[in-house]
Parts: sequence; C-alpha cells; structure tokens
Amino acid sequence: MEKHKKLALRILSGIADKNIPFSELCELLKHLGFQLRIKGDHYIFYKEGVTEIINLQPHQNKAKPYQVKQTRNLLIKYKLIK
Repeated sequence: MEKHKKLALRILSGIADKNIPFSELCELLKHLGFQLRIKGDHYIFYKEGVTEIINLQPHQNKAKPYQVKQTRNLLIKYKLIK
C-alpha cells in the first residue's frame, strides 16, 4: 500500500493522533495538493477550493494531536482521500 495512503488511513482511524510524525503529515498534505507557507515554526497549508487553512507546529518531531484531528476533519469534509 502506498505510504501516503497508509498515513491517511491512520489519521482517518483516529486511534493514533499522538503518534503521527510531523514530517509525514506535511508530506501527505503536499501530496494532496496543498501549498505551504512557513512563518517561524508555523507551517501553514492552504489549497484552492478549501476555505480553511491548516496551521501546524511540530512538537518533538510529532504533530500535535488536536492538529491531526483538524486535518482529519478537513480530509473528511472535502473528501480528499479516495
């Protein structure tokens, strides 16, 4: 199974929000067509057709659980995972 698909399924399952590597979450969002802007330690992802932005900050090389949840909600709302 493709690396990005595996990560997306882990995020959608909601059982591993504390254990999602920050770099892999960023790679997934780029793979899904999001643009990236970095301001300090804020990684801001945006995409045409998606009204919300995703603002991520690393926490000891992991994504923060509440930000993983926000990402999951956007993936579901905009049906970004096929």
